[in-house]
This record gives sequence, C-alpha cells and structure tokens, in this order.
Amino acid sequence: MNFKLLFKVKFIVILCLLLTFSFMGCAPPEEGEEENGALDEQEENGAEDSPEDAPEIPEAIFTAPDEEPRLSVFFHEEDDVREMEFEEYIKGVVAGEMDPTWPKDALAAQAIIARSFTMFKIAEDGGLPERNAHASTDIQEFQAYSEEDITDEVEQAVEDTRGEIAIHEGNFIRAWFHAFAGPRTATAEEGLGFAEEEPPYIQIVDSPAMDIIPEEERDWEETFTTQELSQAAEAVTGESPQGEFDVEIIEEGPSGRAVLLEMGGVEVPAPELRIELGSEVMRSTFYEEIESQDNEIRFSGVGFGHGVGMCQWGAKALVQEDNAPEDVVTYFYDNVRIVNLWE
Repeated sequence: MNFKLLFKVKFIVILCLLLTFSFMGCAPPEEGEEENGALDEQEENGAEDSPEDAPEIPEAIFTAPDEEPRLSVFFHEEDDVREMEFEEYIKGVVAGEMDPTWPKDALAAQAIIARSFTMFKIAEDGGLPERNAHASTDIQEFQAYSEEDITDEVEQAVEDTRGEIAIHEGNFIRAWFHAFAGPRTATAEEGLGFAEEEPPYIQIVDSPAMDIIPEEERDWEETFTTQELSQAAEAVTGESPQGEFDVEIIEEGPSGRAVLLEMGGVEVPAPELRIELGSEVMRSTFYEEIESQDNEIRFSGVGFGHGVGMCQWGAKALVQEDNAPEDVVTYFYDNVRIVNLWE
C-alpha cells in the first residue's frame, strides 16, 4: 500500500472532523435561548424591563408608553386633591409607612410594595372614585403619607427602584404589608379576615425580624374591661355576649394566629375584633396568653399588624444580610416577578 497516499487520506479525514466539531461549537443558540439567559440574570439582579406579559398601566393614569404616570391624590388633612407624578407620591408613602432612617434598601423594598399596592388599587376600582382621586394620604383608606419626612435616603431608595412593580402571572398583586409579623407571616384569611379566594402569592414564611427587633417592639400586652370587649363584640357581630364571660380561642389559622374567639356565647372573628378595639392597641392576633382578672381580660402577644405579605422589620433584617430590595419582595410573596413599567 502507498503510505504517502494513506497519510494524505488520514490527514483529510482528521481535518474534516475538526472543522465539523468547530462549526458545532459555534452553532447559534436555539430560539429564545439567549433571551432566556438574559432574563434569568435580570430576575436574579433586579427588575425585568417591560416583559411581554406585564400588565398595562391602567388607562386612568396612563400618559404614554414607558412614561411615568400621573396621579390625583386626595390630601385628607386639607380636603383637597392634588395632581402629582407617581414617584413623587411614592416618596411620601415610603416616608410615612417606614422609618426613614432605616437602611436604604429596606426603604427601596417598601417603595416597590407601595407602587404595587397603588397600582393594584387603581387597576381594580380606579383607586378612590368616591374622592375623585386615584390615591389618598389617609392611612385608613389607602396608605400613610408624610411629605415632611422625606429624606435623601428615601429619595434615593425610590429612584433606585423607579418604575418597579411586583406582578404574579401577568397581574398586579395585592401588596399587603405590616410592621412586624411575629415568628411568621399569615394567610390573608386569618390575618385580615379576607373572604375572597386566597391570593396564590400570599404565603407563610418565617420572619427574620425575630433576630433584630427590640423586645418592646416585639411583644405587647393590653387589658380591656369585659364591658369594652362586649361592646366591641356586638359592634362586630351584631350579637351581645351574655353574662360574665371568658375569652377563648376556638379556631387558629395555619400560622398560629387566632381566627375565631368565643365571648359569652358569641363567636367573634379575631381580625375584626382587633380593628374594632384599635389596631395600635391590640397590636396583633398572635396571642400568647389570654387571662381573666375580675371584670378585665388581659391579652399578651407578639407582632404588630395583620401579618399578611411583607413584614417591614423582616425587610430590614434581610437587607442587613445584604439582600437586594427585589430579593426582599420575592422572599415574602411567592412566585412573583419584579417588572419595570416606566423609565
């Protein structure tokens, strides 16, 4: 056999194989592969820019594509409605709802939630049509607002998350939040007495706040007369407890909060009783002890607020562990995405 010819044949075969593998290695990605990789990175590091399934900005506040909306805000102290940029309103909400001296990234998480809360309310029913406004500075009907407490940190937190909103399966979320969850957050039904279907993104998670919150902020106790409790129970249920009564928990929710109480033969929903007695007096429904003393009932517990959604003290704890604001949101709400709806 001609060895020179054999050598040439082998050389050509090897060269062809090398060229084949080279082209295979440089083959273009499958359709969507490159985009999905970029999307994963965006989801990990922050908000996605205008994804296709993002909900549209409600028509009531829409200005132009990718542009910041404008709001009509009812200022309850002045009984007046003002026009303002969306982000300007969010600055006042962040300053009113969270301690403005807290870490910037905790304030930024609150900004995302405040935007999401506002957008859901406007998309759902126009905001506050009875006020001829989209939002309000009255905490009883919308969110807290404090223009005078806006600091440089609040300004920067809002700017850092400009246009960022949490969504679930293409819809705005009910972005409930509260001061302190206690050991864990609550379902909407147990924490708020929410009668509609439980939102799929509301979940029970441990609150990292337990490691950082001061004792006086963590624990609470309050004593009520049986007359005060009887009047509150009647206001909530329309029924009047009879005779002397103890307060007994007859139903708890999955997080351990009281859902239903019995007072003098009357069944009273715990979330509604809390609101009737004063949400800053009876700070939570996470009771640790209920004790009868003559004509008084002493409640002691842990937590501050209804416990649903984002725990603000928990947000502070998470950012102290170097979590980004977007990570805080996705910790408290299940399977949500952060999208950026305007520049």
